[in-house]
Amino acid sequence: MENPFEPNPESLYSYANLKTRMLKRLQAARVHDQIFQVVQQAYENALGEENVVLSRPERQRMLSQILKQVLDDMVKKLDKNKGAA
Repeated sequence: MENPFEPNPESLYSYANLKTRMLKRLQAARVHDQIFQVVQQAYENALGEENVVLSRPERQRMLSQILKQVLDDMVKKLDKNKGAA
């Protein structure tokens, strides 16, 4: 007889199963593309406002570095909020 209180990762209601389903939904909604587009548009606007001229490789390299920093900052903010909950 199975223990009804034993964690079962296959259960429809398990944390792992819910997390997997939510991830799939976010991936299907292409949230990562939306986040990228928001950061890219803000970056392009900022370059335009500053009248900065960069080569294409320089623009891409800087965008990559800035995007990584933005995502790192988001994770840190999430971790800080997790501690407050």
